[in-house]
Amino acid sequence: MKIEVIMDRGKKVSRTFLGNAFEAIKACGINGKVVVVNDIQAILKYGIKSAPILVVNGVVVIAGNLLSQDEIIKALQQHLSTFT
Repeated sequence: MKIEVIMDRGKKVSRTFLGNAFEAIKACGINGKVVVVNDIQAILKYGIKSAPILVVNGVVVIAGNLLSQDEIIKALQQHLSTFT
């Protein structure tokens, strides 16, 4: 699985989201390569105006919101069938 965490460089919200995302991915048992992207072009590629963004296998799971670990787990579980 390809997992992208797209974030605004240096923003505390993005760093918090990154930590929450890593923990949520681990808690869901999702295996795959996690890539952290700090590129505005990556954000625009998905047609989204603000980070943080969590993308799994090309599917945008979360965009523009700082979510807790539990909220990210719920979002991942809702999209789990899309990833396989």
